[in-house]
Amino acid sequence: MKILLLIFITLNTLNLFAQIPPGYYDGTEGLTGDSLKTALNDIISGHIEFSYDALRDYILPDTDEDPDNSDNVILLYTGWSLPKDEFGGDPSDWNREHVWAKSHGDFGNDPPPGTDAHHIRPTDVSVNSARGNLDFDNGGTEYIDGDGPTGCYHDEDSWEPRDAVKGDVARMIFYMEVRYEGENGEPDLEMVDYIPSSPNGEPYHGLKSTLLEWYLQDPVDDWEIQRNDKVYFYQENRNPFIDHPEFVDLIWNPVSVDENQTSFSSFNLYNYPNPFKPSGAGRSFATTISFSLTTENTEKNTELIIYNLKGQKIRQFSIFNSQSSIVWDGSDKTGQQVTSGIYFYQLRVDNIPVQTRKCLLLK
Repeated sequence: MKILLLIFITLNTLNLFAQIPPGYYDGTEGLTGDSLKTALNDIISGHIEFSYDALRDYILPDTDEDPDNSDNVILLYTGWSLPKDEFGGDPSDWNREHVWAKSHGDFGNDPPPGTDAHHIRPTDVSVNSARGNLDFDNGGTEYIDGDGPTGCYHDEDSWEPRDAVKGDVARMIFYMEVRYEGENGEPDLEMVDYIPSSPNGEPYHGLKSTLLEWYLQDPVDDWEIQRNDKVYFYQENRNPFIDHPEFVDLIWNPVSVDENQTSFSSFNLYNYPNPFKPSGAGRSFATTISFSLTTENTEKNTELIIYNLKGQKIRQFSIFNSQSSIVWDGSDKTGQQVTSGIYFYQLRVDNIPVQTRKCLLLK
C-alpha cells in the first residue's frame, strides 16, 4: 500500500479532471449480487492512502470546493458555503465528517477507511456533533443549528440529511461496504436493516432499506461526478455507484421472484439509466431495460410488463428471439406519458412472472 506524501497541487490549478479510465470496469459485465460486489472490490481496493491531516490541508478543500467561490468549501449536510480557512473546533467552523461513522467498525482516523476521501466530507462542527455516529433513516425533528435551520432531521438513533444529498450519502455507504471486505486487516463493513446497527462497535451501518430508497430519490448529479473525478485524481480509485448507478440494483435491490423461478436461469434484469428523465427539450423519456435469455427461454412466450405502484398494467412488450433489451419511453399503452414516480417492470415467461425490478421516472 502506497502512502502519498503531501503535494500541494489542486485539480483546479492543473485543470485536470480524471474521467473514467478506459477499461476500468472490465470484468463486471453480466455479473450480479456477490459476484459483482467481489469484482468491484478487486477494482477499487488498494488505493493510494493519505494521512488524516492531508484531508484537512488540501484534499477536501479541493474535492468539496464551492464552484461559485474558490475560497470556500460546501458543507455536506447543510449545503452551506464556508471559507476553507475556517477549519477548527468552534461550533461554526467546519471539520471532517466520516459518513460511514468510524465507530461502526472502530477504524478511527487510520487509513485506509479512516482517511478514505470517498466518504469523508466537510461539515459544520455542531452539525457533525449532532449527527455523531447515528445510523441513517427518515424522521425525527429538524436539527436547528446556531446558524439556523439545517434541513436535517434526527431522533435518538437516526439522522436524515437534507433531500439534496440523500443519494450522495447512500452511494458513499454503498462504496464503503464494497471497498472494505475484511482483507489485509481492514474491517468487513456491511449494511444492515435494523438500528441501532452498531451498539458495540460492530462494522455495520443502517438503514439499508432507507439508503436504497434514497439512491433512487436523489440521482447522481454533476457535483458528485466532479467530486468522484477529483478523489480519483488523489486516490486512484472511484466510487462505482456514481459511475454506474445500475450496479446498486444489480447487487442489492430485491428481486421479486415467483415460486416457479427455480425452473429458469438468471435473467440479469436491470434498467439504465435509473432514475430516468428527459434528456433534453422536446425529447422523450427513455430507459433501456436489459435482460439475458437462454436458448430454452427464447422458444417460449416472453414478455416484459410495466406496472405502476397500484399494480395496474401500464405497458406490455413482446420479446423476440434476438432481443436483449427493451426501450421504455415512459408512455402507457395509449402512447400518453405517465406521471413521475416509481414503476415496476416484470419479465414473464409463458405467463409466469420470473423477475421484477423497480425504476424511478422523474420529470
